[in-house]
Amino acid sequence: MSTSTEAPRRSAGATARMGVQRFGTFLSGMVMPNIGAFIAWGLITALFIEKGPFPWPEVGGFGTHMVDGKEVAWTGIVGPMITYLLPLLIGYTGGKMMHGHRGGVIGAIATMGVIAGSSVPMFIGAMIMGPLGGWTMKKIDSLWDGKIKPGFEMLVNNFSAGIWGLILALIGMKGVAIAVTAFTGLLTKGLDALVSAGLLPLTALVIEPAKILFLNNALNHGILTPIGSEQVQSAGKSILFLLEANPGPGMGVLLAYMLFGRGAAKSSAFGAGIIHFFGGIHEIYFPYVLMKPQLLLATIGGSMAGIATLSLFHDGLTGPAAPGSIIAVELMAAQGDKLTVGLAVLVATAVSFAIAAPILKFSKDKGEGDLTAATSRMEEMKGKKSSVASALTGTAAASGPIRKVVFACDAGMGSSAMGASVLRNKFKAAGHPEVSVTNSAIANLTDEWDLVVVHQDLADRAQPKVPSARLVTVDNFMNAPEYDQIVASLGTSSETSDDDAAAAGHHAPARRAAESSPVQRPAAEAPAAGAAASAAPSASAPILPAESVVLQGRAATMEEAIDEAGGLLVAAGAVDQSYVSAMHDREKSVSTYMGSFLAIPHGTNEAKDLIRTSALSFVRYPTGLDWNGKEVKVVIGIAGKGKDHLSLLSRIAKVFSDKAAVAKIMEARTDEEILSILGKVND
Repeated sequence: MSTSTEAPRRSAGATARMGVQRFGTFLSGMVMPNIGAFIAWGLITALFIEKGPFPWPEVGGFGTHMVDGKEVAWTGIVGPMITYLLPLLIGYTGGKMMHGHRGGVIGAIATMGVIAGSSVPMFIGAMIMGPLGGWTMKKIDSLWDGKIKPGFEMLVNNFSAGIWGLILALIGMKGVAIAVTAFTGLLTKGLDALVSAGLLPLTALVIEPAKILFLNNALNHGILTPIGSEQVQSAGKSILFLLEANPGPGMGVLLAYMLFGRGAAKSSAFGAGIIHFFGGIHEIYFPYVLMKPQLLLATIGGSMAGIATLSLFHDGLTGPAAPGSIIAVELMAAQGDKLTVGLAVLVATAVSFAIAAPILKFSKDKGEGDLTAATSRMEEMKGKKSSVASALTGTAAASGPIRKVVFACDAGMGSSAMGASVLRNKFKAAGHPEVSVTNSAIANLTDEWDLVVVHQDLADRAQPKVPSARLVTVDNFMNAPEYDQIVASLGTSSETSDDDAAAAGHHAPARRAAESSPVQRPAAEAPAAGAAASAAPSASAPILPAESVVLQGRAATMEEAIDEAGGLLVAAGAVDQSYVSAMHDREKSVSTYMGSFLAIPHGTNEAKDLIRTSALSFVRYPTGLDWNGKEVKVVIGIAGKGKDHLSLLSRIAKVFSDKAAVAKIMEARTDEEILSILGKVND
C-alpha cells in the first residue's frame, strides 16, 4: 500500500515542479530578450544620475533648467526608460509570444494602460497584460477566421485590434494596475522587513534549492527584477539583483571538487569553473551538487554569507547581471560598490568552499560517481537538454538518443528537403525507421530537436535557434560524409539483416534497401517524405519532357547555366521569364549546389505563385562548371507547384544519392537514357 501511494505523490510533485518551471520559463521568455535594455538603463543610471561619477542633469533627470523664462525640471531618460520603455518591451514580447506581431501590438497597448494607472514601474503588470492581450486577440481573431469577405480583411483586422486594445488599456488602467500596485507594495514591504531585521540572507534557503531545481526564473524574473528595478529608481541600486546572480556559491563547490574530488568530476571541475565564474552559466555546477546533494548546504551557506556581506556594506547593482558572471556583476555594481561587491562574491566562494571541502574530503564518494548520469538528471529536471553539458561529459550537448532530426536551410523547401530525403533513406537502410527526419526554414526552428543538419554557411544563423541540439554542418547535400557518421553513431538495429546493416555506408545498396524495405515512415514525418506519394504530378503532361533534356549545355558560367535551365522551363510553358530572375535571387541567398556534381536552381518562396505547372529541366555540362567554388556537371531546373516541389526533390535525391546512377547519367548518350535513369520523376 505504501508503495502505491508514494508513486502518485512523486508524480504530483514532479508535475508541480514542471508547472513552476514552465511558468518561470514563460516569465523569463518575456524578460531575457529585453535584458540588453535593462542593462543599458542600469548603466545610464549608474553613470549619469546625481550621485553617479558623471552627473548629467539632462540624462539623469535631476535639477532644473530655464524654458521660456520658467524653471523646468529635467525629465532625463532614466525615469522614462523604467516607466515606459522597459514595461512596454516586456508587454510587447509577452503578446508576441502568444500571437505574433499582432499579439505584441495589443500587449503593448494593454501594458500602456497599467503604466498610466500606476505610480510604480509596471513590470509585473506588463507580464500580465502583455500575454493576456496577445492571447485574447488570438481568440477574437479565431471567431471570424475565414469568414471575412474579400476586400474587408484589413478593415476588420485593424479595427478589431484597435477596439480590443482600447478595452484592455482601460481594464489595465482601472483594474489590473491597482491590484498589481497593491501586490508590489506588499512584496516590497516584506523584503524591507527582512532587510531591517537582518534576515535577508535567509532568502538563500529558497533561492539556492530553486536554482538546482530550475525554479529560479519564476522568482528572479517575476519578483526580484521588478522590485529591484523600482529600488534603483529611488535609491540608485538594489541588492536584489545579486541574490541569485552571485557566482560565488557555485564556484566554492567547484573549487572543492578541484582539490578533493576524484575521477571525471575532478578533471572537469576546472573547465566548469571557468564557464561558471567568467561565463556566468550557473547550470554548469548543478550536476556536481546533484552527485552529492549534501553540497547544497555549501551553496546555501555561501549565498547567505554573500548576502550578509552585501547587506553590511549596503551594496547593490544598478541593473540585472545577466548572465551571472563576475564580469557582468562588476560592470553593473553601483558606483563606489565595486570593491565590496567583489568582496561579497569572494566571501560567498570562500564559505561555500569551506563547507564543501570537508564534505568531499571525509566522504567515501569523492565524485567518482557518474557525472554523465548526474547531468542527465539535471536535464530531466530542467525539462530539456543542457547547452553546456559537453563541458562536463566531454560529449555533445545532444549526446542522448537521436529521435528527431531536422534539416534546415534558408527557406526550408529546396536544399533542406533534398538533404532530409537522403538522410531519411540512410536511417531506414540502417534499420532506424523510428528516427523522424523533417526539413524546416531556419527562421522556423525551435529548440526541440535532437539533431540539426545545416549547410556550413548557415550554421551561425541556426545555432542560436537550437542551443540544446547537436549541430552538424555539411557542404554537400547529396553525399556528405557526415550523413554516414550520423547514422553510424546510432549503431545498427539488431532487427535488420546483414545486407541492410552494410547499406548504411554505401549509396547504391542504401537506395535499393530504401526502395524495397517494407518498413514505412511514421505518418508524423515531414511533408517532404509524404509528398512523394500524395502529390504526384499529372501523367497527362510529363514533368520532364524530352525537349527539356540537354546533354551538351552551352553555358560557361553559373549565371548562364541558371539562364539555360530556366529558359527550358519557360519554353515548356511552366513559368515565365520573371521566375528565372527569382532563380538568380535564390542563388544569391544560398547556393543550390547539392553535391554529386549536381545543382538544382529554383525560385524563391515568393516566386511560387509564378509557376503555372510543375516542371523540370535537365542540362549536362560534361567538362564541368564552377558553381561558387564547387564543380557542377548537371543542372536540374525545378519549378514545383504546391507540394510537387518537395515530391520532385525527394525523387531526384534518391537518384543522385546512388553513385552508380550518377555515373550512368554522366555516360548517357541519349535523352531516353537520361529519362530512364531518372525513372519516376514523370510518374
